[in-house]
Formats: sequence, C-alpha cells, structure tokens
Amino acid sequence: MKILIYVFLALAAGLLVFNVFHIDFEAPLEGDSFAATVGVGASLCAIILLVILKIALKIQKKIKNQS
Repeated sequence: MKILIYVFLALAAGLLVFNVFHIDFEAPLEGDSFAATVGVGASLCAIILLVILKIALKIQKKIKNQS
C-alpha cells in the first residue's frame, strides 16, 4: 500500500507540472487553459488526499502497536 501511495503521488505531481505549463496566465479561464487550470486543481486535491491517507495509515499503525 505504501508503494502505491508513492506511485499515485508521483503521478499527481507529474500531472500538476504538466498542466501548469499548459496554462495561459493572461487568460487562465478560457479555452484549453481552463482545462489545465481544472487539472491543476484536481492534482492538488489528489496530492492533499494522498498525504492525508498516508498520515491516517501511520496513525492507525501506531494505535495498533499500542494495543
């Protein structure tokens, strides 16, 4: 599970970088730039959720070891 989380984090980071380069900063909400902006938002959400999952698994492991 740990390796899978890191793989997904790498994919989300790669998509984030890819989409940042496709944003036209003069008009970020028009045309293809809008799709890139949405992609950046989705990538950031995925990264945040994966980090929360990693922290939750770490807490679960500590609680299990205490019992």
